[in-house]
Amino acid sequence: MLIDEVRIKIKGGDGGDGTVSFYNDAFRPKGGPDGGIGGDGGSVFFEAVSDISKLNQFRSTKIYSAERGEKGGKNNCTGKNGEDLIIQVPVGTLASYDNGTSIELTEIGQKVLMARGGSGGRGNFCFKSSTNQTPQEKELGYKCQTKSLFLQLKLIAQIGLIGLPNAGKTSLLNELTPANARVANYAFTTLEPNLGVTKGGLIIADIPGLIEGAADGKGLGVKFLKHIERTSLLIHCVSAESKDPLKDYQTVRQELNSYSSNLVNKPEIIVLTKSDTLDPKEIIKIQKLIKAQISTSIIDPDSIKKLNDLIAKNIK
Repeated sequence: MLIDEVRIKIKGGDGGDGTVSFYNDAFRPKGGPDGGIGGDGGSVFFEAVSDISKLNQFRSTKIYSAERGEKGGKNNCTGKNGEDLIIQVPVGTLASYDNGTSIELTEIGQKVLMARGGSGGRGNFCFKSSTNQTPQEKELGYKCQTKSLFLQLKLIAQIGLIGLPNAGKTSLLNELTPANARVANYAFTTLEPNLGVTKGGLIIADIPGLIEGAADGKGLGVKFLKHIERTSLLIHCVSAESKDPLKDYQTVRQELNSYSSNLVNKPEIIVLTKSDTLDPKEIIKIQKLIKAQISTSIIDPDSIKKLNDLIAKNIK
């Protein structure tokens, strides 16, 4: 199951404490203060990757901390810095802090500082002066505060395949791209978005089937409607096997309108799928009824090529 919303806590590593130490050997029995500075704590970074399932790692573990800095050493040695913690998240992740600020990761490989590590405390060597030859002072490393984050995944795809369950969206994705997503002849085969990349480099997202009332949370509900907010083009699939293709089309359009006026106004290509299941005259009749620009069948390569050409003309 795809997790696309999760709350976690992160914490930069605490800085290491400074040290109180005095140098002492046979040649310099009173060598003076030599306590070193503590190491800096590691920071927490997010790195964007193409794997949309990366938020699933937060299913069980909710708190992530970078390594703390080590304590300062003798001979004015600075403690070892803590290791940074790099957490991979899906590209398209929006990370929101409790204070209202947010950071969005929109490019694969993008690396963002989310929680800075604490600085190390000064050792007593740093407090030596002409009036204080034997300082006993030291500083504690900076203790970092835990930060709460709300992570939301919004897929970054130029094209969204939409339609009622079993409208042929996943099969079409497999034809338009090298994707090999699971298909079956029953509703709700797809329970989470599938992604594919065309030869031209366009990312297509197959959005799980919507049903009437989806905008109000029915079926898979608003869980996946938000994943097509960023698309530039919608491919609206209507099955030729439907008993009422016009109602199917209108149902999905109503849900888009109920969810977002921005979404309903996106450019759209209406595709009548599974055109091999009916007589050509009947296909033409249904196309006119729902104003479909094209009819396709996965066993008709020419229809897939024509759809590819149509997408190229309409994508911005």
